[in-house]
Amino acid sequence: MKRRFFLETTACVPLAGLVGCGGSGSSSSEVIETERSKDHPDGSGQTSVGQFEHGVASGDPLQDRVILWTRLTPDDPTRTSIPIQAIVSKTPDFADPLIFAATADADKDFCVKVDAVGLKPDTWYYFSFVAGNQVSPVGRTRTFPDKEQRVNRARFATVSCSNFPFGHFSVYNALARVQERDLDFVIHLGDYLYEYAPGTYDDPATVPNRVHSPANEIVSLSDYRARHSQYKRDPDLQAVHQQYPMICIWDDHEFTNDAFKDGAENHQPESEGDWQERKSVAAQAYFEWMPVRAFDEDSMRLWRRFNYGDLIDLWMLDTRIEGRDAQASLPFGPERTDPDRKLISDAQMNWLTDGLTSSGSVWKMIGQQVMFGQLNLAELPQPELISEQLPYGTTQQGLNMDQWDGYTASRTRILDAIEQNSVENVVVFTGDIHTSWANEIYRNPASVVGDLFAPEALAVEFVCPSVTSPGFPAGLAELAAVAVRTTNPHVKYAELQTRGFILMDVDRFGAQAEFHYVASIADETRKGELDIGKRKLVKVAAKQRGQRYRLITDNLTLSRPRTTHTSLLAPAATPQHQQELATVIGAVHSMESVV
Repeated sequence: MKRRFFLETTACVPLAGLVGCGGSGSSSSEVIETERSKDHPDGSGQTSVGQFEHGVASGDPLQDRVILWTRLTPDDPTRTSIPIQAIVSKTPDFADPLIFAATADADKDFCVKVDAVGLKPDTWYYFSFVAGNQVSPVGRTRTFPDKEQRVNRARFATVSCSNFPFGHFSVYNALARVQERDLDFVIHLGDYLYEYAPGTYDDPATVPNRVHSPANEIVSLSDYRARHSQYKRDPDLQAVHQQYPMICIWDDHEFTNDAFKDGAENHQPESEGDWQERKSVAAQAYFEWMPVRAFDEDSMRLWRRFNYGDLIDLWMLDTRIEGRDAQASLPFGPERTDPDRKLISDAQMNWLTDGLTSSGSVWKMIGQQVMFGQLNLAELPQPELISEQLPYGTTQQGLNMDQWDGYTASRTRILDAIEQNSVENVVVFTGDIHTSWANEIYRNPASVVGDLFAPEALAVEFVCPSVTSPGFPAGLAELAAVAVRTTNPHVKYAELQTRGFILMDVDRFGAQAEFHYVASIADETRKGELDIGKRKLVKVAAKQRGQRYRLITDNLTLSRPRTTHTSLLAPAATPQHQQELATVIGAVHSMESVV
């Protein structure tokens, strides 16, 4: 008895009309059945071949496709390849499913990535993976609207800097609450994981039992794979991946601290080998373990572009690995202004500036790693003390050479493209520095003397807080936030201590950044709890004639989730959905084994 006949005729299975579809494997359900029979000659599929210990994820949504990800931990470690199927449906009961064949291969660390093609635009989907008698958790994902489609609203979150041993992933727990957040997608701006050995950059006294594995700084391919595996086992990280597609970009810690194209502060060739080899294996593990679409087998390119209908054009930049020259050694002098020094390559720069000038979307948004806006710390009281507390290499003289401040020619090229081509509604999203900022972007913010004399901003920037990595210590954080705004009038908001995320609510008239902070990352019983008293709203209105493009920080109202819409069209994926699918799959296997 064929599976198709069983699914179409039995009343207890709601999967009528099984469709075979080309994914990363074969193009028909019959071939899927044949591949299973290689492992189970009786066709039953009842033997366990592995476990789905790392959950499911999705990412890089386009108008007709999305990357689906999982990892199968094999029961037999000597296996080199295990057939697997991805099942996709518009509804959580998996009616009218699409089936994609794939394999979990040892040479890819048994990670499975399916580019699920042939999907409808602007549509939520549910997906799961099946291997032998094991069914993965059910994930929830979506495609983006067509580029020409008029879109009125989008909601998404930005996050960065999730250091496992510094605390529980309370931020991810909060994001995974679908009814409260109502997100279309999540942007991860880098430092998804950290490379350090235990005892190097962690907080075991405050957060016990969250120790990095393996117990060394990760250098080899097996090290990077093991660290990705540890992070993907975290239940809160699994939860946010399960509910939304994620658009990710790497920063330095996916490789090692303060990385650039030819080296890194935290790479010692004499003990850690060749930098290019380390960079290559770190990228390999990243592409295996993350739901990102590779350009080709040998490319390390991660910069890419997304369209959310006609509302948002989103460019995700690689400001770390692809084209960055070494950081300047001094904050003043010709090095940081040298036009030959680059933060991104000419190829990536031309791709970005050409895209900005030709885009017809309402909002032009850029996701990237390091602060774009200028930052003057030299006039702060006790700059040496404050500089020592800033993450990663801020100098005593008050400029961070790891940021765009250290590559002024690269920043000027982008500002030139915006200004000379009258590009409107540019928003930059940034991670990396474990603190929250809302900045107006000017060519020379030192010339801005209060709001009354401010010229029109060329762009705005929202820097998101970290998931767990530390910012300023208590006491100094409050002092520094006030001092930063005093000496940097283009900085309209700064919070330098608390962990959290930014929820963006975007429509055709404005983009509102809602800075949300979690109550605790140390107390496991308070995961997902928000500190409402610290919440901050900052908005930029879409450019209109006669109106300056600038940030608004007062008299704003918290946005409302589309609760009814989400409940009816895209309810959260739940363990019950997995159990129901497992029951159906089990019934199919049982019927096939006896007929």
